[in-house]
Amino acid sequence: MRILQLIDSLEAGGAERMAVNYANALSETIAFSGLVATRKEGELKKQLAKKADYFFLNKKSTFDIKAVLKLRKHIVNNQVEIIQAHSSSFFLAVLVKLILPKVKIIWHDHYGNSDFLAERPKYLLQTLSFFFSGIIAVNEKLRTWSTAILHHKNAIYLPNFATIENEVQAHTFLNGLPGKRILCLANLRPQKNHFLLLDVALKLKESHSDWSFHLLGKDFKDAYSQELKLNIKKKELENHVFVYDSASDVAAILAQVQIGVLTSNSEGLPVALLEYGLHKKAVVSTDVGQIAAVIEDGINGFLVPSNNVALFYNRLVELIDNKSLQESFADKLHQKVVAHFSATSIIKKYIHWIRTTITNE
Repeated sequence: MRILQLIDSLEAGGAERMAVNYANALSETIAFSGLVATRKEGELKKQLAKKADYFFLNKKSTFDIKAVLKLRKHIVNNQVEIIQAHSSSFFLAVLVKLILPKVKIIWHDHYGNSDFLAERPKYLLQTLSFFFSGIIAVNEKLRTWSTAILHHKNAIYLPNFATIENEVQAHTFLNGLPGKRILCLANLRPQKNHFLLLDVALKLKESHSDWSFHLLGKDFKDAYSQELKLNIKKKELENHVFVYDSASDVAAILAQVQIGVLTSNSEGLPVALLEYGLHKKAVVSTDVGQIAAVIEDGINGFLVPSNNVALFYNRLVELIDNKSLQESFADKLHQKVVAHFSATSIIKKYIHWIRTTITNE
């Protein structure tokens, strides 16, 4: 089996992390496992395993014919049988298939706004999904959407999975007091709803002023980012909420925090949540997307309805004030992630699906 992961960039993000995770996990299992970054490299390049083949395409535009031909040559030289195209990279995969018909395409759908699928653009996907041999959805809503809207007969739900990252030297050191840090591992995008976090932080500043929030994720320097930073100043939270850009030393960062939070108003199955569990962090999260498949409210974490500031704050305070509850949640979440959302369990299902449906197509 010879499979290539196709991803637009290697900047820190959920889809990008999963492309790397699949390339790494498959490099231990199949004859050839590779990854092609099409537009941009990034921090996650450091996380690629030595056994995983890597190629940077440096695509300049949507219809970059030179890039298409370079990718075709790379596929032929490595006898690639399957392209696993993550998110928007499906378009490039289809262009290659038009001149290399034997290669099969699996589209990996990481759509983050899965709680608002009615608004999702669909016509291009409806047209091009004809070229897909299979679709992997990161939650059940997306799988149902692929079946109902794209009318695809071979769509499967495979959860995201987390891995312990390759050893990277620690270079990110968090502000705030040790033992009193809360991490939000999420790129600065509107669906991540960091403004809920600011409202919670404002309340926590009054009751637990020694605790701090740390926002780690890609900063796109856009209107959302500017408004977020402006609100931190307006609410006088500069000494309580700290914003960092994306980083490769996630394990070292997680070692510096006690609690992980997600405040999103829409999600698939966030890799950040799995990383919290893998690194034994207690979690408070909004109940969106497939998060409830991981967090059992009151058993291995707290789930809160989206945009409920008061309840989110109350649940966070419960954790802060109860060290034993933190430890209990962290241990139970770790056990669940290892059992159900590890590379071993997901890759086994993935390879079975490939062998029974894709290669026999």
